[in-house]
Formats: sequence, structure tokens, C-alpha cells
Amino acid sequence: MVKKYKLTKTTRKYGSLILYQIEALIDFGDIKKGEKGGFIKKEENLSQDGNAWVSVDAVVSGDAVVSDNARVYGNAWISGNAWVHGNAKVYGDAWVSDNAVVYGNAVVSGNAWVYGNALVFDNAVVSD
Repeated sequence: MVKKYKLTKTTRKYGSLILYQIEALIDFGDIKKGEKGGFIKKEENLSQDGNAWVSVDAVVSGDAVVSDNARVYGNAWISGNAWVHGNAKVYGDAWVSDNAVVYGNAVVSGNAWVYGNALVFDNAVVSD
């Protein structure tokens, strides 16, 4: 499998949590080789398959996963065991955490918080 991104040496620290900035290794979707992305805890947080991406100021931590063609951007934060997949978008200052799942064409934006065992799917929109 060809990797689409790598973890860089650029880090952000939140208490004891250290996150690594990502960098695209190839062109995919609208992402260009060399483009810097957001910050993730570990490679498992962002799938190497599909066009999923975490943009510049966004964060994915814990055991959360962003996959398929999902996008996380703005100041969004995905954490815990959350899963964002399909064509879902999470952006603005939105948080998705715990065991929450956002998928399909769903959008979570603004100051919205999706947490616990919540499911946001199909064409649902959750915003402030």
C-alpha cells in the first residue's frame, strides 16, 4: 500500500498529550503532495486509504478514526473512540468524542458537540 501521508516532527502539546502534524506524501483528492495537515496522535487516527484528511488546525486524538472521504477541518477536534467516515465533514469549532459516529453525508459544524454514543448520519446537519 502506498502511504498518502506521514507524521512530521512538528508537534503540539496539550497537557501530557503530544500530537504530530501530518504531511501529504502524494496527490489525492484536492490535497497536493507536501501539503501540511492537522495534528493527530498516531497513524491509526487517519486512514491511509480514500481521500480522508485532517486539515491544518484540526485535531484527532485518542483512538478516534477519520476514514473513507471524511474531512475534519477548522478547529474541529475528534477524540475518544469517535469515528468520522463516509463523506462526513466536521469543521468549525465542533467536537466529536466518546463513542460518537458521524458518517454518510452528515455535517457537524460551528460550536456543536457530538458525544456519548450518538450517531449522526445520512444527510443530517448538526451545528450551533
